[in-house]
Amino acid sequence: MITITRRLEFDAGHRIPHHANQCRHLHGHRYALELTVTGALVEVQGSADQGMVADFSEVKAIANQAVVEVWDHAFLAWKNDRPVLDFLATLPGHRTVEFEQPPTAEHLAATAFGLLEAALAARYGSRLALARVRLYETPNAWADAGPRDR
Repeated sequence: MITITRRLEFDAGHRIPHHANQCRHLHGHRYALELTVTGALVEVQGSADQGMVADFSEVKAIANQAVVEVWDHAFLAWKNDRPVLDFLATLPGHRTVEFEQPPTAEHLAATAFGLLEAALAARYGSRLALARVRLYETPNAWADAGPRDR
């Protein structure tokens, strides 16, 4: 088995309501999302992806559709953060994505893993497996999620 990794970036806002420091305030990040997939090399002679685990552009398209396009330039909010959700509801056309838990890097990575695992399975079946999702909240801070972290 070989692993490949594709990295995508997006911008989003969030807050962690009960955080003891700065993250309790409304703020945003330039997130980076890395998805690592594993699989056997395609050996079909003449295939467009011969010699690859998967075409990086296809992996990118799947990640864009499942996560990046949904979360990019949105406010990632905890469903129980009523003051923020009520405020955001007053902004016509504002993009808000609600989560079951506060939108920490850890929770977002685990959520992204579930979304990407389903999207990859829909496209590739069992030929590919999602090994890891790494979500960078800053260049120096990230969370990793794998199959057992969902």
